Parts: sequence; C-alpha cells; structure tokens
Amino acid sequence: MAKGRLTPFSKILIVLLLVGGAYYLLTQLRNPAVKDKLEKVTSSDSDEGETKEGYKDVINVGVVTWGGYAGGQYFNEGFEANTASRFYKDYGFKVNFEVIDDFDASRDAFKNGSIDLMWATIDAFPTEVEGLSQYQPQVVFQADWSRGGDAIVARRGISKISDLRGKKVAVAPMTPSHSFLIWLLEASDMTPKDVQIVEVPSAIDAADAFKSNTVDAAVVWSPDDADCVSKVAGARVLESTKNATHIIADVFVAKKEFIETHKEQLSDLYEGWMIGASELNGNNTNKKKAAKILAKGLSQPEDFCYDAINNVRLATHGDNKDFFGLNPSYTGVTGEDLYNKMKVKYNALGYSTAGAKSWRLLSTKDLVSRTNLSGNSHNSEQQKQFTKVDESLAKKESLSSKKVSISFRTGEYQLDENSKQLIDLQFTPIAKAFANARIRIEGNTDNVGGRNSNISLSKKRAQSVADYLIKQHSMPTNRFIILGNGPDKPVPGCERNQNADCKSKNRRTDFELVVD
Repeated sequence: MAKGRLTPFSKILIVLLLVGGAYYLLTQLRNPAVKDKLEKVTSSDSDEGETKEGYKDVINVGVVTWGGYAGGQYFNEGFEANTASRFYKDYGFKVNFEVIDDFDASRDAFKNGSIDLMWATIDAFPTEVEGLSQYQPQVVFQADWSRGGDAIVARRGISKISDLRGKKVAVAPMTPSHSFLIWLLEASDMTPKDVQIVEVPSAIDAADAFKSNTVDAAVVWSPDDADCVSKVAGARVLESTKNATHIIADVFVAKKEFIETHKEQLSDLYEGWMIGASELNGNNTNKKKAAKILAKGLSQPEDFCYDAINNVRLATHGDNKDFFGLNPSYTGVTGEDLYNKMKVKYNALGYSTAGAKSWRLLSTKDLVSRTNLSGNSHNSEQQKQFTKVDESLAKKESLSSKKVSISFRTGEYQLDENSKQLIDLQFTPIAKAFANARIRIEGNTDNVGGRNSNISLSKKRAQSVADYLIKQHSMPTNRFIILGNGPDKPVPGCERNQNADCKSKNRRTDFELVVD
C-alpha cells in the first residue's frame, strides 16, 4: 500500500471539518462581543503607525470639562477614537479627546507628546507662552467664545461693579476668570488693586469660597453661578459673558513641528470640526445629541452638558476668519487684539509676560485660509440687534461706568482727532468686548453759561461720540442711549465748580454699560 494516500472516508472527513470550521468562524464574527473585541485589537494595532504620509491614525486632543469643544466631539460621534466618527469616514483618521482638567497635567501632556493639540484661552495665554517656548506653540484655530460660561457672583448689597471696591473677590490667577475680572473692573475705572484678591486654585474653588461666606464675590463657571445664588441668601450674578461676549476665547494650540509634518491632516480636522460646529449652532435637536455625547465623555448629567453648549458661541469658519484677521471688513475683537491687550494687562499686574512672543509668530492662519466652507451656517456671527431706545433705558441702573475726559472747544460738539484717539484707547475696546450690553453716553459740562444751553450742548457732544462709534466701528445705532446732563451731575467734591481743576473734571463724558 503506497504511503501518504488518503482514503475516500478521510477526504470526506476533512471536507466536513473545513466546512464546520468556516461556519463557526462566520457565526463568531457576527457575534457583537467578538466583533467589538476584534475591532479594538485592529484599532490598537493600527494606532501604532501612519495611515499615509503626514497622517497619524489618531489625533489626540486635550480638553477640559467645557461645552466649547462640542463641535469636534459631535462630529467625532464621541470622545474615544472610533470608526463611526465622521473624521474617520470622511477623512480617514480617528480623533481621541483626552479630558485633562488639571492645568499642569494638560501642559505636561502637550510637552511630552501625549496630546497633539492643547486647549488654551487667548486672554490668559500670554502668561504661559514663555514656559512653552522650546516647543514653539502655535494657535491653529478658535473653538468658541464664552457666552455665559463664566460669571461673577456677589453677595447681597453688591449691585454694580463699583460696589466691589475694597471687597474680597475669589479668583483663580492667570486664568480666564482672572481676565474676566480685569475687564469688568476696567469698565468701571477700577483695577484689581481696588479689590482684595483672594487667590484660589480654580473657578470651582472660587465657588466653594463664596458658598462658605469667606469672600464677598467670586468669579466662577456655569452652572456653579446658579448653585452659588441658590445657596447664599441674597446673592446674585453680577455679570457674565452673556454680555461680556468677546473676552474669553478658547483656541487650540499645536507644536510648530507637528503642524509642519501634519498640515493636511490638521486642515481636515479643522474642516470637520467647523462642519460640526455649524450643525450645532441654532439646531436644538443636534445640540441634544451632542449633550448625550458630552454627558458620556465628561461623566456629567445631560442637562449640565446641554447648558454648557448653550453657554458658548461655537466658532464657525466665518468666526475663525474674523478671529485671525482674514476678514478686512470685520471691526470686532480679533485674537491679536485680545492677546496683545492681555499681555500688557497681566504684565502691569506683576505677572511677567516678557517672554510672550508677538501674535504673528505665535499663530498660524494656514488651516483657516486654506479651508473653503460656504453657506449661511458657516458665516460669522452677526452683531446683536438692539430694539429702539425707550425712556426706561435712560433711567435704568448701569452695571458699570467709565469716565473719559474728552475736550471740546467752547460751544462746539465736533470731535477732533485727539478726542477720537482718546475714545479708541479708553473705551472702544470695552464697547467691543461687552458687545451684548447697551452703551449709555452722558455728556456733562461745568457751570459756565446757561443751564438749558449747556444741557443741549452736552447732549450733542454725547451724540457725536456715538456717531463716531457707529461710523468708525460699525456699532448698531440702537445700542446707544444718549443723555445730556449739562451742569446737573458734577463730580463729587466739585459741585460748586470752585476752581479750574473742578471745571475740567466736570467737562467729561461718562460711558455706562447697561444690561439689556
């Protein structure tokens, strides 16, 4: 009998074994548990390398517990890298969102390469640029503007910003909360030196300090503002970024080397993110879906996440063009405006920003400029449309008041070039930053001349200031409340206009922010 030959029975047995094995394998592949495990293994293996030149399998994005990144997380169909992601389906790579609420840990992750993109806010970024200089950080795109996510709460008896003078205010230094406080005080001719700053590690700790009644006010995050008001009798939200619309801007930062080697992929990331943001703005159904995604990724209740999304303006492609100065007709706040202003402000308060490079060296417009997204949903945000001014607004209590001494020639009300420059230096930035608040402009005079003629003249002077802001800075006409006080509201201590100095002080223009 020849060796190695199979009998007919052996051949049948082998065929049956092969068929049975194939059937078993197919049934197992259809098993969801096995399929999920296989997908995870495959994903894990593929994450090791590059899908194609210049593309990583997974882009790692460092975030915090905040609603402003919802555009990317919604487009990604979750926080973890997954094949259901539209980044994967449309562009061929995955995105992983790493929640790192500890500030120092997030910066360490950026430095060691655990994350490719790091969150930051432009207002506070000047204070940390020097410490990141060896990594050549670059601002690549804007994610949002805070619109209610940051607020200042105050105890009973504090109804306007000037009431904070001499009071204890809890705030986390060199954070968006600190920036917000600096702007609020400036709008009332005050600085942080006019209050007692109580430094705390974070906005969460600021809320705890307020609820324990150890401070008079605190700069907190939403929804901690509502929690503070409900737990401290007589407390109120003094102001929030619902009115202070252009102070806190969330952006993403990448290393220059990473941008140079992954520019195409980052462009795809930006485009997908902007599409996600455009689908959320104004669409409540999509927001609810995003809230579910955030609830899972942030381990927070859905209603918390839904509110978090509504407390920001998710930046669109059009908003990014404005932010990076790519829209020549835009007269609002740009990233460069905010960065440069806060670099000066923090340095004046003793926080060194000497190592903060210029905006031109710190930002890249490439991702925004090379992206082409059209349609209304991708347009930039429009200015708030104010209703016509009525009598009640003339008497409504203001949130803050800033005095600017604008010199007019005797009997005249036209602005000269020096006056325009003074307005632009001392008030225009505040007007742009608090874009959702009305502006009451009150003209005042000394007691030289007749009262009625002075009242008429002071109103014309106030109107000329408003006309300049409307024409030069494209501010809405109905935003302004114009009053002419004449000599009726002298500066305290100068009621009798007793000397030249007092007369000069009384010839002033008051700018007040009035909550609509």
